[in-house]
Amino acid sequence: MFRLWAKFFKENRLIKDMVVVNDNNELRRTQKIFKALEEICQEYDLPKPIWLDSTISEFKRYSKTRFTQDCFIEKIDFDFLEIHVIEED
Repeated sequence: MFRLWAKFFKENRLIKDMVVVNDNNELRRTQKIFKALEEICQEYDLPKPIWLDSTISEFKRYSKTRFTQDCFIEKIDFDFLEIHVIEED
């Protein structure tokens, strides 16, 4: 089982969160992450964030990263979106 936790923060407060679960064993880890991020963006009507070099290296190291306004083309109404892999098989 693969679970990814998405948290939205504004002014250092958690304003909303969501956990995405993926049980498809045929997908690779990267595919599961992109699919979960796509589901989060659809749920909250957000544009997909851009993976910058800093977000990629942070995610590789900690299985956790933050997407700030720099990662979005459109204006966002929160300070950052943090994603964190909380379980993987």
